[in-house]
Amino acid sequence: MDQNHTAAHTAAAHDEHPNQFALLTQRRFGPFFWTQFCGAGNDNLFKFAFTVMVTYQLQVSWLPPALAGLVIGALFILPFLLFSATSGQLTDKLEKTTMIRFVKNLEIAIMLIAAWGFVQANVPALLLCTFLMGLHSTLFGPVKYAYLPQVLSERELTGGNGMIEMGTFVAILLGNVVGGLIIAMPEVGRDNVAIACVALAIIGRLSAARIPRAAATDPGLKINWNPVSETWRNLKLARGNIVVFRSLLGISWMWFFGAVFLSQFPSFAKEVLHGDEHVASLLLVVFSIGIGVGSLLCELLSRRHVEIGLVPLGAIGMSIFAMDLYFASRSLPAAELMGLSAFLAQGAHWRVMADLLLLSLFAGLYSVPMYALIQLRSPATHRARIIAANNILNALFMIASAVIAGALLKMSVTIPQIFFLTGLANAVVALYIFLLVPEYLLRFVAWVLTHFVYRFKVRGEENIPTEGPAILACNHVSFVDAVLLMAASPRPIRFLMDHRIFRIPVLGWLFKLAKAIPIAPRAEDPEAYEAAFKAAADVLKEGDLLAIFPEGGITKDGTLQEFKGGIMKILEQQPVPVVPMALTNLWGSYFSRIELVGGKPTAMAKPFRRGIFNPVGLNVGRALAANEIQLERLRVKVAELAA
Repeated sequence: MDQNHTAAHTAAAHDEHPNQFALLTQRRFGPFFWTQFCGAGNDNLFKFAFTVMVTYQLQVSWLPPALAGLVIGALFILPFLLFSATSGQLTDKLEKTTMIRFVKNLEIAIMLIAAWGFVQANVPALLLCTFLMGLHSTLFGPVKYAYLPQVLSERELTGGNGMIEMGTFVAILLGNVVGGLIIAMPEVGRDNVAIACVALAIIGRLSAARIPRAAATDPGLKINWNPVSETWRNLKLARGNIVVFRSLLGISWMWFFGAVFLSQFPSFAKEVLHGDEHVASLLLVVFSIGIGVGSLLCELLSRRHVEIGLVPLGAIGMSIFAMDLYFASRSLPAAELMGLSAFLAQGAHWRVMADLLLLSLFAGLYSVPMYALIQLRSPATHRARIIAANNILNALFMIASAVIAGALLKMSVTIPQIFFLTGLANAVVALYIFLLVPEYLLRFVAWVLTHFVYRFKVRGEENIPTEGPAILACNHVSFVDAVLLMAASPRPIRFLMDHRIFRIPVLGWLFKLAKAIPIAPRAEDPEAYEAAFKAAADVLKEGDLLAIFPEGGITKDGTLQEFKGGIMKILEQQPVPVVPMALTNLWGSYFSRIELVGGKPTAMAKPFRRGIFNPVGLNVGRALAANEIQLERLRVKVAELAA
């Protein structure tokens, strides 16, 4: 058994842990989490301590305080542009743990130089270390996200990513706070920063020693050392899967969005909120807590699947609270510079903090499912290179955010107005992405339906194949059956559906977005009938899931109807496994037909005839081989599941 299979087997064996925090107790995740936590913390402890030192403690004629933060930030981000393409190739080619340990060894060497630089107050040496720590992060980025899908199952991937995202922002926050506190110590500050940086690097390396091996995904890869041509090749590689590529752009936009707020916190605190540097630190704390909480909520809200329906929810929240931040802060009266206690004593400031907390919480809901989707749907052999392409895009978007924000400030646009414009732009960009990739919008509708209209419970969800072609055969109870199946499956599903359902307002539009295949009776439209079966066979040929309602129409009395022969026709062309499933307790709800006065079965009348949050379920049976399928046997299986 090769290492990939071993990793997958290990992940499956641990799949039923109680929650994402339990991953910290497992060797496949815990040491990796603490390794990346120490690395992110050390990056920020070093950078912030260095920034404070050159801003407040040293007089460097060629590096004035106003430029220090900008120069340090630019030097740190430069390696992401220069070396991301190479680091992605190295991560795909080499065994992952070997790569991680090499990066941590490099960190120790860099921090030893940095320690000398702090003790000697040698600014050029520390600027060199800033660039080298950027290189350290560039090398670690692809392996950070390529390692997780090798050791975690699909059901663990969202929780694992949520933990990593939360850990990263907590580490950033602690690194900034601790770096600022230590460097401010009279006389011994620089010496203590030197000790702290080296100690954190060593702790990270010791943690890396406990990470189990994760096999190389493309050991025969020939490295292209030209960063320009390789970067272009990586972007073309990512474009091969349009959902993955649009998700890369979506994540880069989130970094653009976040960078606007993070870069303006000091000025926002001083000029708009009239607070001192402690207030600026409080804003960073609130923002980091929001990201952490949002990241951790993803597993709970997604039922432990990769649920990209949370992405539109996150985008909506980001826009609402970014724009409300403008209204909360635009009319604050002028005041003397106030400390933390005076700032917190004013009720108007609590609304500002609530907006910051909530916009960052929704940013966590937005980003974690996107990262998990990229990991899940990128080919294992190219995963690290696709993530490297994402790092390049992130860097470019963050640079663009700094340039645009700077240009707006020069045009006398106020900081609250910049926040409002960013929230507005986020709404436009998000809508554009969701219309380009309807799967996000469809999953959002499915998520809303299964959380706010029905209480939806899936039994036997492990029987839905996570890879390879299969037919899902389900009873047909209501006009939203397809939406409920979408919510239950971690993978996209193509549906073969009665052509008449496409005429229904809103629902018809949604099913067209989902690329559902319309089918008409052979007697009514023989060409459309044959075209539908050809399209269905093509879906299976491409290795995707196809859902069929074998009854041929929605039940009129709640009972399971006779199955039509269409499924057998498809199996003749593509003999794939068939997964029987049944929706339960849906008959009589708003979207199903029900006998009303006058005797005609009618749907979507009397919205609250069964109240709200009424429980419905989906029971999924074990897959049947194509050669086992007989219409009556399949119908009996579905009937048993419905019962």
